[in-house]
Amino acid sequence: MTHMDSFLGVKISRNAHTSTHRFTEYFQGFEQVEIVRRLFDVQTEEVLSNLRIEFSGRRGYMGVSNNDGHLIISAQYLNHGDILDIYLDVIHELVHVKQFMEGKELFDQHYSYVERPTEVEAYRYAVEEARNLGLSDDRILEYLKTEWMSDEDLLCLAQALNIKIDVSAR
Repeated sequence: MTHMDSFLGVKISRNAHTSTHRFTEYFQGFEQVEIVRRLFDVQTEEVLSNLRIEFSGRRGYMGVSNNDGHLIISAQYLNHGDILDIYLDVIHELVHVKQFMEGKELFDQHYSYVERPTEVEAYRYAVEEARNLGLSDDRILEYLKTEWMSDEDLLCLAQALNIKIDVSAR
């Protein structure tokens, strides 16, 4: 367990290959994370033990299959990405798993990515957890920024999530 793993209170195995596994084979301790328990309540252990993850050989991060609700994770990202970003992404994607279970449309094209209700809700949980961990708004903003998001998109998302942006530093 690395220093960051023990700080987070979870263990994340970082030796992924392109294949399908149980979530709990690679992500242990998430059933004890308060925000995850809030998401799935008494079903937490059952949901996480039945959740499948598919490791993809493609570049990218992680997402949820719109077909059956399993997680799709870039093996490269899991193996080499920032551990804190991975942790927050898992929280984010577990919100999408819950949304899928509730029958919500995960990829509603009537909205831009940063305005899509399912994305805003998932980011809200990830940001709440980031704040629980003591991350600064600047670090949270760094976490939110992706290569497909314009500066305007980032500002829109940050505003929706009540993240302060120091415009003088930008």
